[in-house]
This record gives sequence, C-alpha cells and structure tokens, in this order.
Amino acid sequence: MTRLSHSLQTILTFALTLAVTSTILAGPKKQHDIVDTAVKAGDFETLVTAVKAAGLVETLKSDGPFTVFAPSDAAFAKLPEGTIAKLLKPENKQLLTSILTYHVVPGKVTANKVVKLSSAKTVNGQQVDIKTSKKGVMIDGAKVIATDIKCSNGVIHVIDTVIMPSSSNIVETAVDAGSFKTLVAAVQAAGLAETLSGKGPFTVFAPTDEAFAKLPKGTVESLLKPENKHKLVAILTYHVVPGRVFSGDAVKAGKAKTVQGQTVHIQASKKGATVNNAKLVKLDIDASNGVIHVVDTVLLPEQIDAKQSSAAVQMIELAIRRGVPMFNAGDAHGCAAVYEVAAHGVMALAKDDLCHASHSRMSALMKMADNTHSATRRAWVLRSLLDTAHATLTN
Repeated sequence: MTRLSHSLQTILTFALTLAVTSTILAGPKKQHDIVDTAVKAGDFETLVTAVKAAGLVETLKSDGPFTVFAPSDAAFAKLPEGTIAKLLKPENKQLLTSILTYHVVPGKVTANKVVKLSSAKTVNGQQVDIKTSKKGVMIDGAKVIATDIKCSNGVIHVIDTVIMPSSSNIVETAVDAGSFKTLVAAVQAAGLAETLSGKGPFTVFAPTDEAFAKLPKGTVESLLKPENKHKLVAILTYHVVPGRVFSGDAVKAGKAKTVQGQTVHIQASKKGATVNNAKLVKLDIDASNGVIHVVDTVLLPEQIDAKQSSAAVQMIELAIRRGVPMFNAGDAHGCAAVYEVAAHGVMALAKDDLCHASHSRMSALMKMADNTHSATRRAWVLRSLLDTAHATLTN
C-alpha cells in the first residue's frame, strides 16, 4: 500500500512539473487586437460588420492605442427599424464613420481613469459626456455594462446604447437653438453662412440675442447695411477661432488667435469663465464641424478699417500670417480653416473691387477646395485663392 502511494505521488509530481514547464515555455496568453477581440467575443457582430463597412478595420487593428466604448448587438437592436441597414449602404459611409469614431477615444483609458473624467474627446472630434454616480457610469446616454476588456492595442468598455454625434453644422445648430436669431442674420448678411456650414473645424464664441441687444440702439441695424459689411465681417470673424477648441483647452491656453487676426483672452475663476469682457454662459456645444461656446456679450475687435477693399487686404494678410505657422507646424486642418473663412470674407467684402476674371478664378478655386478631402491640398488651394485676391486688390 505504501509502495503504491509512493508511486502515485511520483506520477503526480512529474505531471505537475510538466504542466508548469509547459506554461513557462508557452509564455503569457497572447492578447488580440480590438477587432479580433470583438469578433471572438461573439456579442459585437453588428459592430464588427459596421466597422468593416466603414473601412475602419485596419485602423482598429493598428498599434493605437485606442479606447472603444463598444455597443453590444443588443444596443444596436434598440435603434429604430431600418437604421442599421441604411447606415451600411455605401452612400452613407461618411455618416457611419462619424458615428463609429464617436465611440473611440485616443489612448488607453481604463475604467479607473474614466470615472475621474467629465468628458473625453473622441476620434470623431466631438466630445462625449461622462457621468459617474452610484448607479454606474454613463457615456452620453449609454450605460457602461462591462469594463477593461484588454486588447493588444487598447481597451474595450461595453455600453448598452449606441451613442450619436451631432450631425448639424454650426449654422444649423445655432438656428435650431432659437436663441441666436440675430447672430444667424448677421452671419447671412456677412456672407459667412456657407463658410460656417463648411468643413472647418471652427470654434465659435456665439453671442445670444440678449447679447446683441446690449449694444447701443441702432448698432445692429447699422451693421446689417451692405455698406458696413466689412465691419460686420470683422466683428463676426473676431468670434471665430480655427480648429475645435473645447473649454478645458481654451482655459488652459488663456488666449486664442481669432480668424479676424486679433487675440481673445480667456480666464476662469470661481465666478465662471470669461472671454475678454464676456461671460461664457454655456460651453462645449458640439456641432459636426466644430464647437460653440455661448457668450453673453458681443466681442468687439480694437479697430476696423473704414474701406471694404482695405479691410479685405488686411484680412488676407492676417490670414496668411496666422495660417503659415500653423501649416508649418503640421496643422493643415487649422490652416485651411483660417484660409476658408478669410476667403469667403474677402469675396463678400471686395466683390465690387474684383474684376470678373479674378472673381471667376476665385470661385473656381473655392469649388475645388470644397471638393478636396486632403487638408494639405485644401490649404494650398485656398492660399492660391487668397494670393489671387491680394494681387488684384493691391495692384
């Protein structure tokens, strides 16, 4: 009996040693990338199909790292009937990409970091709001139901609802809000509606109707007159900053160079945040092509040229001085945004001073820029437009 027990013990010891040795030789269990992890989980079939249709597989299999707030199949099933089929159509690829990238945050943000945040900037460009309470963590209107699924190139947190980015541009967002009627009328009168509905991205410090009502009596009416368009353009572009600058980054920077050329100063205190002498009353309103911060006072630049043609030349020169350093620093998107606003402003201001040939060439270049997806190419085309206008107006 003793001999049998000893033999059994020897066999067990050998088996255990073999198992340990095999584990050591095999090394740690290999992690899969985000796409393969989602495929193997089996609960993200719709998400994986959508990622393939949007052409994002290669991106989400790259080094990253990324944090994905992944809607389960049950989350997609909550969408109105026919929504998924519509989004998967080739003609809706851009919209699908916008939605999917709204679920992705750059970097590896584990659950212990998520709960410390109030918002996070997504790959889409827009922000998601994060709220933590005793009931759990909410990402916009979606509840986080599983966390920290580790991948070789990031981490997945599972959510129970598909979250949607804003699909309205800055002008549409202002119109829908209903409290920016004067601003919208001014943007249209200045010929800037098309620009602020364009690709951008832009950051707009948007004065409410009450803010415009604070101006001396008759000021708004005077600015809306055709002969004062140059003043109106200068004032409005003083409220626009190239790029998508959320409130946290704006306060941290302390100032921002506007499209008009002059700088606005941003401060935060216990009483709230201000830009110049205006109080920021609502922050980080997402739009498809930028972000809106609401101000209670109209911002006024220091000096506005009295002649429209001179104002147009000044706008071109300011745009170039602002855009060139941005382009050289690798910010082609920001540079293109500066040039785009200036181009529309110049074409509106100096329409009567531009010969037919110059105006036709500028219109053609503007159309070319609108149809160009490369930010670098757009910046070059718009710069050519500005150079054309400058040569015409200064000769």
